[in-house]
Amino acid sequence: MRAVTGTVNTFQPRHAYLDAAERICRRFVIDQVRFTNSGTESTMYAVRTARAATGKDGIVKVEGGYHGSYDPFVVSAKPPVDEIGDASDPIAHVMRKIWFSSEAPQYYPLVFTSLRLDYALWGANPAGYHWVNLLLHAASSLLTWRVLRRLGTPGAWLAAAVFAVHPVNVETVAWISQRKNALCMVFYLLSLLLYLRSDDPSAEAASSRTTHPASRLPYWLSVVAFILALLSKTAVAPMPLVLLGLAWWRRGRVTTADLWRAAPFFGAALLLGILTVWFEHLRVIPVDAARADSFWCRLAGAGWAVWFYLYKAALPLSLITVYPRWQINPSNPLSYLPGALLLAAFFFLWRFRRSWGRPCLFCLFYYVAMLLPVLGFANIGFMIYSRVADHWQYFAIIGPIALAAGWFSSSFKDGIGLRLKVPAAAALVLILSGLTWRQSLRYEDEEAQWAPTLAQNPAAWIAHHQLGSLLQARGRNEEALAHYVAALKLHPDFARAHNNLGLILGQQGRPAEAGEHFLAALRINPSLPVTHYLLGGLLDRQGRADEAGVHYQAALDLQPDFPEACNDLGGILAAQNRWRDAADLFLRAVRLKPDYAEAHNNLGTAYMAFGRLDEAATEFGAALRINPDYADARGNLGKALYYQRRGPEAAAHFAAVLQSNPDSLEAMDLLARIRATSTDAPSRNGPEAVQLAVRAADLSGHTNGLVLDTLAAAYAEAGRFADAVRTAEDAVRQARAAGQTNLAVQLAERVKLYQSQKPFHE
Repeated sequence: MRAVTGTVNTFQPRHAYLDAAERICRRFVIDQVRFTNSGTESTMYAVRTARAATGKDGIVKVEGGYHGSYDPFVVSAKPPVDEIGDASDPIAHVMRKIWFSSEAPQYYPLVFTSLRLDYALWGANPAGYHWVNLLLHAASSLLTWRVLRRLGTPGAWLAAAVFAVHPVNVETVAWISQRKNALCMVFYLLSLLLYLRSDDPSAEAASSRTTHPASRLPYWLSVVAFILALLSKTAVAPMPLVLLGLAWWRRGRVTTADLWRAAPFFGAALLLGILTVWFEHLRVIPVDAARADSFWCRLAGAGWAVWFYLYKAALPLSLITVYPRWQINPSNPLSYLPGALLLAAFFFLWRFRRSWGRPCLFCLFYYVAMLLPVLGFANIGFMIYSRVADHWQYFAIIGPIALAAGWFSSSFKDGIGLRLKVPAAAALVLILSGLTWRQSLRYEDEEAQWAPTLAQNPAAWIAHHQLGSLLQARGRNEEALAHYVAALKLHPDFARAHNNLGLILGQQGRPAEAGEHFLAALRINPSLPVTHYLLGGLLDRQGRADEAGVHYQAALDLQPDFPEACNDLGGILAAQNRWRDAADLFLRAVRLKPDYAEAHNNLGTAYMAFGRLDEAATEFGAALRINPDYADARGNLGKALYYQRRGPEAAAHFAAVLQSNPDSLEAMDLLARIRATSTDAPSRNGPEAVQLAVRAADLSGHTNGLVLDTLAAAYAEAGRFADAVRTAEDAVRQARAAGQTNLAVQLAERVKLYQSQKPFHE
């Protein structure tokens, strides 16, 4: 630092600077040093360097600390107190919401925890999520091999390979939202494997298998793994039945000891199953209203579903997201035929349970047991679209795959069959892999997913809606409108389709039709905050502010963290001069959505109404950083600076507004006023002031006293005092005609000033 001492010129590189920089680089082993004129400049360079090096836009600010006069660091980023969480563990608050609140859509806390960790790793990049799902499925395939090998099943390696590449499983692996399936399967199979390790199937161990010291740790680890599986998805709740089935298959009977060993599994399944059902009714769509079918209809449908899943497992072709929803007539005896055939299969295999029928019976039992939660007896939201879905047999499909692989491996033991065994198995795996690859392409985007669904199932109204949403997002509103109309023709009570159709109609300038659809959506489901908000906006644009406010408030009652509703309701209150309430709503909006430029601008306007000019300027500046082309915010920032008597800065903003909007009367008038009356001599320019003020007076029709006052001041600054006196007298008359007595008195004083050949400077 001594090398710099004594220098005078601080804004150009000098030899002393170079010498100091070289010494610092040698001392601290760094490549470059940059000297700046202020801490603010240093902060700006540091932020730019960090962003360039990391490729990230986010910056960390010490709340309440001073980082120089760099606007992004001056603006407070402080979250609401109830959202801060523990300073030593900021993620704890999120984890508490996931595990110990009812705010999640379903109580699958392990799944949401994994997705939260994914977000920390990959952000919004879907590739990372897909890779995690793929790795989980690979782990399940390895565990399938280990479980089947532990059971002594022939062809365990083939069964695991087929499970890994079976096309039916694509929906679970490729669809990120099915993380619950992929994660649950890992813990489910791990639980099975640990349970099998703790269970000695020999008759000699029958009396001691619940107390043998070596069996305790794997057994209780199995219970823990099962609980983790339930915390991922309760669809594996039938696992205790599988454990009893395994006991029968391995030993020919189910003992009291087997029941006691299965008891903790039954208890965990019951408790977490009840919790899941409660969440479903609390958070998910009202499926009771959608599922009005009787018990007998559901019983018949269960039989249909089992055979459908077996068919797709054996011949995985024409797989789609939404299959046609069967119309089952419970009064028709033929509706129960599939279920009757299923019972007949059980009885038939039972007759041969002591020979070849034993593994077949167990596999069929396993398959049906693991399908029980999705056979239609329980209400599932997706069943309003279809009674079946590929991902619902993810846990069950291991049964028929293991049976088929065991038969294949046992059938080719010698001769030519033995030589063909591996090539035939490889060919099967390759064929399934090809089908899986083709199926996975449908998950590249929503259009690839839903267009084939609609082609194979034209009655899939949800596919029409999803395609409509996709096309609407791409700006292809006419095509989207056609899909929404088709969806409503198939399902008139589809509230979301009414909502989205209303949005398009409103954008097309058809407010009456849009309002009808918004009202229809709310009649079907009054708890749609977005629809209340959209209807409020429609009414607001029609000048029906009071009605609009009711709907904005309804949207906020249903969804308190709705920043757009906060902002627009605040706008209505501001128009009613309820600035305090409006400011609270604007502030709430920017806290919920920090990059909401319009809310920042509106909050600044509210601060202006309170006379809090510094805070107003900060909010207008924030709006401009978010959207540099925001003319209203720029004009408002100019006004805030003008009222703070920072004329040169204000003038720059008004000039920028006039570049984008040459007919902005307010910007024109205030810029003219600065050019005419500023106490800062370099900011004054009489001829320019006259040019701007004349244009402003023409735009106002020469009826606005304030605008005429500016024109008079401009004439005076340009030395045209006769014109100034005449214009000022005209301004006095206009002010008196408008009932602006105080303004008229002030303008009369200016007449005297101009008569004395003196300009007016504020």
